[in-house]
Amino acid sequence: MFQGFWRKFKKPFFILAPMHDITDIAFRQMFVKYGRPDVFYTEFVSADGLCSSGKEKLLSYLKFEKNEKPIVAQIFGSKPDNFFEAAKIIKALGFDGIDINMGCPDKQIEKQGAGASLMKNFKLAREIIRATKKGAGQLPVSIKTRIGYNENILTRWLPELLAEEPMAIAIHARTKKELFSLPAHWETIKEAVKIAKGSGTFIIGNGDITSLEEAKIKAKETGADGIMIGRATIGNPWIFNPKKNILPKEKIIALQEHIHLFNKYFKKTKNFVVLKKYFKAYLNGFPEAKTIRMKLMETKNSEEVEKILIQFINKKLINLSSRCQGSLEGFQ
Repeated sequence: MFQGFWRKFKKPFFILAPMHDITDIAFRQMFVKYGRPDVFYTEFVSADGLCSSGKEKLLSYLKFEKNEKPIVAQIFGSKPDNFFEAAKIIKALGFDGIDINMGCPDKQIEKQGAGASLMKNFKLAREIIRATKKGAGQLPVSIKTRIGYNENILTRWLPELLAEEPMAIAIHARTKKELFSLPAHWETIKEAVKIAKGSGTFIIGNGDITSLEEAKIKAKETGADGIMIGRATIGNPWIFNPKKNILPKEKIIALQEHIHLFNKYFKKTKNFVVLKKYFKAYLNGFPEAKTIRMKLMETKNSEEVEKILIQFINKKLINLSSRCQGSLEGFQ
């Protein structure tokens, strides 16, 4: 079992979860500045796509900066041979690890026999792990999954994964059927830790974590080696930082910085509309937030967003202009 960076952490360690169309390089760079996790994951990328003529376009999803290390590339698919080839590509790109998505509930992913569908095909899942490890060479291979498809099958599913000796398994404590409709079943993470005891594989808990404090409590309660935080990180690049009481002006500045980073990396390749999902995430918790968000949702480009935010800063938050400008200099 190739350990790589995983054995260097003090437990519990904390991870930024991979989220489709969210955890791109611009998103991750916000955490580099405001409070980094122990490990970054990319959003998932198709193993089939990396082995196709569309490879170059997909490589943009695997952009990262050295200051994000250690960083793990997540891939999905259902063809072992393509996982082998994709792993070699990821290794050549300089990633620190490779993660296999075996939990995504998206219907388009499942139609390919990938993501959560692999929980219904133990044999194929194990073949994919073996192929990925072979292609990865010295890079550690991990898995992100759920506790089952229609029902909790953790006691049958987890031993199958452990038999292939992955370095880590992140478990979203819900079934595929539950999606996000019910509270995460954190008692299953405790059970997973017991099942994995002595295997050498790290167990990482995931589901409904809203703060670093809560993550630490869950780690203590379950015995998990690490905790992965997903949805609560959106619009909250301070979540891995113990700093309290983020001021409204700090949220506005952070949104500006995120937009500048988006333009730096994706202005020519991604639609501006992608940014709109962050407006509510960043701008909340203060009286004027809703008013600003309503204006921002009507914008057609980042220049219009910048104009509205600066107008608000000048009107409501006097003495902030110089700080705002200074915080943006590195993102031009």
